[in-house]
This record gives sequence, structure tokens and C-alpha cells, in this order.
Amino acid sequence: MNMSPDNARATLPALMLRISGRWAHFKKPETNNNPLTHDFITKTALLGLIGAVLGVERQQMRALFPQWSEDFLYGVQVLGTVKKESWSFTMREVANQNNKAPRPMELLKSPDFLVALASRNERSDEALQRFASFVEKSFACYTPVLGLHNCAAELEFRGTGEFSPQSGAYTTKGFAPRSHNLDKERIDFNNFRLGLESIPTHQNNDFWNNPQNYVEVCYTDEGREIALQNGEYFQFSNGTAWNLV
Repeated sequence: MNMSPDNARATLPALMLRISGRWAHFKKPETNNNPLTHDFITKTALLGLIGAVLGVERQQMRALFPQWSEDFLYGVQVLGTVKKESWSFTMREVANQNNKAPRPMELLKSPDFLVALASRNERSDEALQRFASFVEKSFACYTPVLGLHNCAAELEFRGTGEFSPQSGAYTTKGFAPRSHNLDKERIDFNNFRLGLESIPTHQNNDFWNNPQNYVEVCYTDEGREIALQNGEYFQFSNGTAWNLV
């Protein structure tokens, strides 16, 4: 997916929210037998969370997933430390409830993210506005979760604003495309953790993430900044720089 700012709109209406919880699991699809998790909330998981808050039924989400994948852009700052633990769960077959076996699964412990959500298409502006209103009022039609139904999400409204496209050297506390190249002269690697992730950015109407729409990014945790040599990015109303996918 193209990570460049969308030039069709001069500015993009946006929402900032904090998403946290006790546990989370954002499944990496290539790890079916012993599922591993992405290090932070993915765009596709966020779209499902939006649908839950707005009360969208699963069949309705079939059409909304590809639309929202195109219309919404998101970015993430990892506020805490990425901690993972493996737990075993007893899985039962639907057709044969007596056939059960423990299955190990990797979980994120105490996930905590600052998430930016922007709309680049007018057809999805109303959904963004409704979602922002629901989060501000601490209201949800269905329980929002962090990947799994037993991983409840806490949502905190942090404000609305606009994103404007920019380009050049910049610093950000959010993830950034690896192609923007780290500015190593402006980073103190003595007290620095750099994570690498390949994250899904599009889901079709069969709830499938197309491998061609994954984006490779680097990120830091605990609210640290990374400096990038050059690239296209977005600036929020408060002056902070973000990469949105």
C-alpha cells in the first residue's frame, strides 16, 4: 500500500485515542499452529475494533473492511514496553467437543498505544466522526477487544484535529517506513530499542489480509523518538510528525 500522503485532500480530519488493556493478541497469519502476535495493534485489528464500537454486524463488516482499509489511515506510538508471554489454551473442535488439546499462544502483556486515525475519503468521514463521539463518551455498542474476545480494550479520547502532508527530514515517536532511513547521527543507541514489524494494511470482504498490502516499518517503545533522514509524512494539528498507512 502506498504510504505517501494523499494529495486529494489538503488536510485529513483525524482522531487521537489511547488504546490499552491487560492482554492483546494481533495474530501473525503465517504462525497458525503456534500463533505469534504483532508488537502493536495492526490497522486491520483497529478496523474491527471500530466496527465493534459502532455496532456493525459481522456480515456488514465484509463490505466495510475493504472500504475502511482504503479510506482510513492510522499510525501508532508504543507508549509502554513490548512484553510478550506464551500461554496455553484448550481448543475444542466445533463438530466434536470431546476433541480438545492445549494450544500455546503468544500474548502482549499490558499493551499501551497512542493511535492516530485519519480519513482521506469523504464517504468515511461520518464513521470517523461517530467513532470519535463514541470514544469521547466512553460508549460502545459491542465490547472492543485487542485481537481476541477475552482481551478487552480500554479506549481513551485524546482529541481531534487534522493532518497535513509534509516531506523532508523529521523525528517521530510513531512507526516509520524502513525506506525513510534512520538518521543514525541523531539517535543515541546506548539507550534505545528499535523494533521491526511487517504489518497488514488491507483486508478484503472475505476477512483476508493480502500479503501484497503489508508494510515494513521500524518503531520504538516507551514514547522514544526516532530520527529519519528523508521522506513523506503527516503533521498533526499539535505539530507532531506521524507516518500513516
